[in-house]
Amino acid sequence: MVDFIPRVSARVSAIALMTGLLLAASPQLSYSQTAPADISPPSQDPGVLITAEQVQHDQAKGVVSAEGKVEITTDERILRADRVSYDTRNDVVSAEGNVVILEPTGEVFFADKVQLRDQLRNGFIFGIRALLSDNSRMAANAASRRDGNKTIMSKAVYSPCNLCPDNPGRAPLWQLKAHKVEHNQLAQRIDYKDVVLEVYGVPIAYSPFFSHPDPTVKRKSGFLAPSLKSTSELGSMVTVPYYWVIAPHRDLTFSPTFTTKEGVILAGEYRERTETGEYKFDASVTYPEKRDANNQLEGDREIRGHLRGDGKFDIDDTWRWGFSAFASSDDTYLDRYRISGSDVLESNAYIEGFRGRNYAAANAWAYQDLRQNQESGQTPHVLPLLEYSYVGEPGKLGQRFNFETSFLSLVRTDGRDTTRMSANVGWRLPYIGPAGDVYTLNANVRADGYVVNDSDGSLNRSGGNQEDGFDGRIWPTLSFDWRYPFVRRDGTTRQIIEPIVQAVVTPNEGNSKNIPNEDSQSFEFDDTNLFSENRFPGIDRVEDGPRLNYGLRAGVYGESGGYSSFLFGQTLRARKSGTFDGNTGLEEHLSDYVGRIQIVPGPYLSYTQRFRMDRDSLNIRRNEIDLEAGPKALRFKVGYAELEDELANDEFISREELRLSGTAKITPNWTLTAYDQIDLTDDGGTIKYGGTLTYLDECIEVSFGMERRFTQDRDIQPSTDFNFRVVLRGLG
Repeated sequence: MVDFIPRVSARVSAIALMTGLLLAASPQLSYSQTAPADISPPSQDPGVLITAEQVQHDQAKGVVSAEGKVEITTDERILRADRVSYDTRNDVVSAEGNVVILEPTGEVFFADKVQLRDQLRNGFIFGIRALLSDNSRMAANAASRRDGNKTIMSKAVYSPCNLCPDNPGRAPLWQLKAHKVEHNQLAQRIDYKDVVLEVYGVPIAYSPFFSHPDPTVKRKSGFLAPSLKSTSELGSMVTVPYYWVIAPHRDLTFSPTFTTKEGVILAGEYRERTETGEYKFDASVTYPEKRDANNQLEGDREIRGHLRGDGKFDIDDTWRWGFSAFASSDDTYLDRYRISGSDVLESNAYIEGFRGRNYAAANAWAYQDLRQNQESGQTPHVLPLLEYSYVGEPGKLGQRFNFETSFLSLVRTDGRDTTRMSANVGWRLPYIGPAGDVYTLNANVRADGYVVNDSDGSLNRSGGNQEDGFDGRIWPTLSFDWRYPFVRRDGTTRQIIEPIVQAVVTPNEGNSKNIPNEDSQSFEFDDTNLFSENRFPGIDRVEDGPRLNYGLRAGVYGESGGYSSFLFGQTLRARKSGTFDGNTGLEEHLSDYVGRIQIVPGPYLSYTQRFRMDRDSLNIRRNEIDLEAGPKALRFKVGYAELEDELANDEFISREELRLSGTAKITPNWTLTAYDQIDLTDDGGTIKYGGTLTYLDECIEVSFGMERRFTQDRDIQPSTDFNFRVVLRGLG
């Protein structure tokens, strides 16, 4: 069984709940203390090995004296010192001078003087300094060891912060000072009594009791770091998570959020790993005043919330099953409470199997459409989708058969229901000529059958009205692909120029008006599908008619990993196609040009441009640019997308958008990130902008964030959000 992602926590008293969540400490305090008196009885079988530069053994007294690089080794611990006296009869070790004790848990104790017994398990330590396994530190004037696993210190300090190298005597960034500290190695816990948090030596918080896991703990119940936030819509907010380790394989995080404008938002996450898999759920609920579509209070209250989860489980070496679920109480809850920005929520249950190159799956999907003015009854549900795919072994000539089949049942509570069965048989033959030219022959035959019920034509995108009943098609496709890569080496670079021609032959008019379009409504002609036999993403629509796809691919590749590449091409159709809507770039004999440019000379620059050019005027009709520049310490990203107004139709949304973001590492500890998203259309403007300033070192993480959003949707109004979070590292 695999452990969870680590989550540890600190426990505090009720008095110090809000202030004690920010506690921590440092080994920079000097107190006087008298060593405690009670220790465990001596061991009867010391089993101790001593090495040193000088060793004397008084057999009459049973005392071994050693000096110079003394090292005493037991089954679990190692002690090093300048001088050691070992009473073998009582199993008592007295050591002084640069004393170092190495614990089996990885901790190291430094001391001026020690008196230990029971194979170094119990006793007194004077002038103690402890280096824990995560490099955090503790210090006290004296301590006692009990039961072989408890170190009890009086008037001690703790801190994970490094000391200032120019002024080691200066107090660290933060430290805990306590009247009494007990480190229980068996329980993996450090407990404090009468504890004070100091920042740069200035006391800022007090708690009569405080506890946190020691560095060996990966998961521990208790409070996690709180976060503060302020939004225009919800007011000031504070979230105080509590983490509960229910068992080694399951846990629960309860995260209530207290707001000044809408009360309490209860939220939580449950996670569990089983012998065969894992699953998790998160949920939230609140009870605010009800608002109308104009964001006006109606006087009544309503329950709002969400539920989300996913899981996957192995059945055997071939089969596994899983699920995902996502539901919201209403259309705007997730966005208003900053839980998710999704427009459509998807729930899915599946079972799938893998064997060699073969695949089988059964899926069921349900959707919740959160977009305004969407009728829930017309949102489809898939109950079920059955799929099977077979890929044969290659023959002597490299030829290979493949077979795919699927069954789909798509239902609506208000609107068209569709049942579809599809099967495809394919054959592929690759060939490489003696001159390096590459040929590929593909032959496919697909059969699709549809049964449509309750159709009124409102969802038909192919034109005309659909009729209830059965319709189908048999769709053969034959394609021949030719490529001739020319490669030239010049110094440390390799240059490639590759012309590509693909001929595709299919029948005409393969899309009957009685075949509904459910899975191919979104379509875009671009560089990714220039050489596709069918550019539609699904099964319901096929690309018909003979055509020739041709283009040129070129690139320059360096030995250090840098490269530049270019792709440009077009489609020639034997006849105009009524399959494609106007302005898709494929409706005429000659298509628009599509291309891609990539320039990545090294790790400090990456430029990608994908475009579509008008076949007559060569004007850019669709343009997408992604640019990243700079080292990790100062990295900028620019994203630009443009679609001409006349291209907007049911499948495309006219837009021109600019996205800017950057990360600047101001110092080794300070990092600034910022972003801006702008709608460049006439009715557009800034969509959102924001940034985060973060300080991070070995002992603290502090972040300040701001976001301004200009979107509006019923009770979601333009707002400004501020957030603040402090995590004292080392406290869990």
